This record gives sequence, structure tokens and C-alpha cells, in this order.
Amino acid sequence: MTIPESELPVAVFDSGVGGLTVLHECLVSLPHEDFLYLGDTARFPYGVRPADQLLSFALELSDILLERGAKLVVVACNSATAAALPALRERLAGRVAVVGVVAPESRLAAAATRNGRVGLIATPATVASGAYDRALAQASAGRAELHAVAAAELAPLIQAGGEVDERTVACVERACGPLRDADVDTVILGCTHYPLVRPLLQRTLGRGVKIVTSGEAIAAEVERELAGRGLAAPADRRGRYGFLASGDPEEFRRLGIRFLQLPIARVGHVQVARPAPSEPAGAEAA
Repeated sequence: MTIPESELPVAVFDSGVGGLTVLHECLVSLPHEDFLYLGDTARFPYGVRPADQLLSFALELSDILLERGAKLVVVACNSATAAALPALRERLAGRVAVVGVVAPESRLAAAATRNGRVGLIATPATVASGAYDRALAQASAGRAELHAVAAAELAPLIQAGGEVDERTVACVERACGPLRDADVDTVILGCTHYPLVRPLLQRTLGRGVKIVTSGEAIAAEVERELAGRGLAAPADRRGRYGFLASGDPEEFRRLGIRFLQLPIARVGHVQVARPAPSEPAGAEAA
């Protein structure tokens, strides 16, 4: 029996388990939709990799997901979005729409800021790309100024799945210090791992600072895209969700339950091309 296109899954991919914070918001906001999540844990971290390599990864992962049937692709990785979104959209034009995390977050930040000073905490690859500078300038019509901080260690500390310890506190302090000095009133969390330490970030930044996360921005964007394309699933159905990982499925499942805050019964395994030995395979961010 042919599945109606509206009941195909929304595909989501990320460098690891961080994108599950995005998936969580989507599952809560769109309980009638099916989702298929792919975590590229075999090649985590992404955050210090060169842009051409991130583009190659994004194209490969999107092909894997489209082979399994998908009506929309969500790039739930800030580094991959910054490096690959335009090329990915061009390649998949006429097949499926592609949603990334940068523009939706920037629109929320532009709407939220009161003093026009917006902070960004992100990986080195994301900051270096300038993607948020461009997106915020467009979203605010040039009225908001971005103050970006590259945090190389924070995502790997969170991905490790341990307790929030002194290393995490010190890393957050280093990232937030320049933003406090710049008197920002809004901060974009430019990595999907960061919402896991949002309470610590909020305490460090101060209660008057508005924090913008990928999850809330993407869930609304996905809903708009599906409705605009006539692909929304019937509201009276109960959606399902599934998982794939390029690394150890059981390790993904163990960490993923903490990130998703929902049950994960099974994780399938997919094979991906490994980076050449000369390329960064164990650097410091995602």
C-alpha cells in the first residue's frame, strides 16, 4: 500500500545527539507527524571541520534519509547549516524542502532584542562562517549587532553525557563573559547541544537576558513549511519517531534518552564514509 506523501516522515540530521533537543520540540509541537532522526556520531564532532567537508557530510546524510522516504529535511546542526544549507537546497530543489537552524533563530533574536545587541555562542566553524551575522542583519534590517563567541569545548563536554561539573561551569563562564561585557539582552544558542545546560547559561548571563534556542525556532518553521506545501499530516493521527546512528547504536540510545527526554526503544545503524586520516576526526566541537 502506498503511503500518502503527507504521512511520510520529517527527516532530521545532526552531528550527534545534540539535535535531539530540536527533535524534542518538534515532537511536542507536532505530535501527529512522523520523524526520522540520523545522528552522525561516527564523525562527531563537526564544529572545527572545514566547510567543504561539512558540505560533503550533509549531502551524504540527506541522501541516506531520502532513500528511506522523507517529505522534509531538517539540518539540526548549526555547523552543517552554516556550511551547507544553500548547496543542499539547490541539490534537493524539486524534491523536498530543507530547513536549517540559523535563519529561524536569527528571526526570533531580532524580534526579541530591545537594545539591538545580540549575543551568539557557537562552535568555531559556525562563528567563522559568518552565517549568523548575515542572517541577523537580514532579519533585523541592519538594526541589530551580533557579538559572537566561539566555544570549542562546550559541545563535547555535553555530548559526553556526564554531570555538569567545574569544567562545564568554567567553559560557560568563558563564553558568557564577553557577552555580559557587551551588554547583550538576547543570546542565540548556536549549537543544538547547548540547551542541555540552559539553566547554567541563564544563571551566568542573568535573568534579564532572553535565550533563543534552535528547538523552538525550528518547530515553528517545520510547521509553516509543511502547511505551505500541503504536506501536513492529519491532525487526528498519532505520529511515530525513529532513529539512526552512524556510530554505536547503543551509545546513541543511552545518551539520546537524556537529550530527548522521551523513550528510545531502538536505534538502527548506517554506514557513512570516514574522514581521511589527515582530516580532523576528534577535535573539540559539534
